[in-house]
Parts: sequence; C-alpha cells; structure tokens
Amino acid sequence: MQDFILAGGIMMIPLILSSIIAMVVILNLFLTLKKSKVLPDGVAETARKLAVSGKVTPAHIKQIRDGSLLGRVLATGLESIGQPRHVMKENIEESGRHVIHSMDKYMTTLGTIAAIAPLLGLLGTVVGMISVFSVITAQGVGSPTELAGGISQALVTTAFGISIAVPALIFHRYFRGKINDYAVEMEKEAIKLLSTVSAPARRVTDVPNSKAHQQRKAAMAAAQIRNKGRVA
Repeated sequence: MQDFILAGGIMMIPLILSSIIAMVVILNLFLTLKKSKVLPDGVAETARKLAVSGKVTPAHIKQIRDGSLLGRVLATGLESIGQPRHVMKENIEESGRHVIHSMDKYMTTLGTIAAIAPLLGLLGTVVGMISVFSVITAQGVGSPTELAGGISQALVTTAFGISIAVPALIFHRYFRGKINDYAVEMEKEAIKLLSTVSAPARRVTDVPNSKAHQQRKAAMAAAQIRNKGRVA
C-alpha cells in the first residue's frame, strides 16, 4: 500500500485528504440522519395531543424540541398556539427551513469531493505524463525505469481519484434522497398539527347529553305540544 501511495507522487496528498474527509462526512451523516434522531415514533402524536388539551407548558415544548429534528418544527407550532393561522404557518415553515439546512449542512462537502476527486486524479495523470516526456526529452527512450515512474504516477492518481469519487457520489445521492423524504414527512406532520390547532372548537350545544343540548330538546318538545294543541 505504501508503494502504491508513493508511486502516485505529490498529487496523492490532496487525494488522501479528500478520502479522509469523505469518510468522516459519510459517518457523520449516518449518525445524524438516523430516523430515531429525525422522525422518532410518537412525537407528532404527542404534540397534537398537547395542542388539543390546551395544557402546553414551556417544559413540554422544551422536551419535544430537544427530542428530535421533527420536534423542533412541532415545538415552534406549539409555541405559536393562539396566533393567527398564517402567522403560525410562517413560523413552522421558517423552523422547517432551518431544520432542513442543518440536515443538508455537510452535503455540499460530500458533493464537492465527488466532483473534484476525478479532477485531482486527472491532474496527477497530466503531471505524470509531463514527467515522462521530460525524461524522453532529456535522456531519450533508453531509460525504461524513469519512464515507468511517470507512467505509474499517471495511472495511480487516476485510479485513486475515481475510487474516491464513485462511493462519494453514491452516498451523496443516497443521503440526498433520505433528506428529501424526511422533509416531506416533516411537512405532513406540521400540516396535521396546524390543522389540529386551527380546527374550530365543537360547540357545547352540539354535544349529546350536555345541559344545553337537553334544554334545547325540552324546548323543541314543548313547541311541538303547543302546535298540536292549536291544531286540535
């Protein structure tokens, strides 16, 4: 392995650094984009129950916010209870943008590595071929060892650059799709919370067996008796 790296020449330094950064970013994304940290089960239902109960406290909001990324969005909605619907919607949308940005933070780095790694490998190829032609110019074609060194540098850097770019691009597409799916699910849960909070309260007179409902039934029955008496 050491001989392989040394054969690539100086251009192996940025390529190795790129590969290390790519691995760190990929591991970090695997940890931060776990479903349990983004969309844990039950948090949306808990937020809706709190909204319906009308007993939302700062402690409840903090607990939901600190639990997950979705919780940060829903906590903003709970904090906006009592405000007009359009204000609450704007607050939720702004919080959602911040959450998506936090998920997307390292995607640019990974995409950049996927794009520049082949170019660094190509640059190493060019440098290696320049070395080959320099040897030919100075010594002719009678020194196979010197020629082999330049050709080896050209091939090694190209292969190493592509081997970095391919997995970086694959994981970039994978995490991009995952973030998009999370964004859609967050939007759905935010809309459900918004609909729950802004739904008109059910009138007491419409609740069966309530006192007002019974009084209204008695009044309707008395009116019917009076109408029958008039007809008779």
